[in-house]
Amino acid sequence: QVGDKVMVLARCGLWQEVVNVPASQTFLMPEGMSFEEGAALLVNYITAYMILFDFGNLRPNQSVLIHMAAGGVGTAAIQLCKTVENVTIFGTASAPKHESLKESGVAHPIDYRTMDYAEEVRKISPKGVDIVLDPLGGSDTSKAFNLLKPMGKLITYGVANLLTGQKKNLMAMAKTWWNQFSINALQFVHHYKAVCGCHLGYMDEEVELVGGVVAKLVNLYSQGKIKPKIDSVWPFDQVADAMRQMQEKRNVGKVILVPEAPKEEPKKEEN
Repeated sequence: QVGDKVMVLARCGLWQEVVNVPASQTFLMPEGMSFEEGAALLVNYITAYMILFDFGNLRPNQSVLIHMAAGGVGTAAIQLCKTVENVTIFGTASAPKHESLKESGVAHPIDYRTMDYAEEVRKISPKGVDIVLDPLGGSDTSKAFNLLKPMGKLITYGVANLLTGQKKNLMAMAKTWWNQFSINALQFVHHYKAVCGCHLGYMDEEVELVGGVVAKLVNLYSQGKIKPKIDSVWPFDQVADAMRQMQEKRNVGKVILVPEAPKEEPKKEEN
């Protein structure tokens, strides 16, 4: 209804002061949720929920490898894993983020810059893991597939390896594309593993499916079991700095854009 506070799903065009979206792509914000949390919830948490529960069929006593564990989907996935009993979480991130990851529930943070994460996982779990969240693409998808236990699931939802720095490196991009994971149907028979793909941008017409997931997430939020982690909030006129925060991988949680800088509350004068 007019005046309701809502969260919005849209493929693009949300970096504006005013937007127009179909009512079916809006969802009521639960009591007590801030607008920043509302902006951080939908895309990351719907993606993480579908990966872990709809595709991954996450159950107690299983293990999960989360790449880019300090990012938006990564932090959402960690919180959702914690809603299931005795799930062991492996998470890749740069070393300065490990303490934060441990506090959030990652049993085994791995510094992908200085270690071979596949070897580190095997040291702790020789048989591998049950679920791998893969936003990387390229040769990392093959490594993920090989890390799966029998009946394991690999869910790919991005190709971050195509981002090669401040300037495009066409050779590096071509190498990533060339090394992209490929498998035929017959190979699945003896591998006893599953590979799935997830891109929320192509779910526009699946109103009931997405709405059902959002209802579950709102319920988990209201119970205090999940809470979007906000790294920082930036006004539109500092969008370049906000993007640099992510590009340099300094963020832990979600980077949020708002039309104007948050106003500081006036300090109360002491008597």
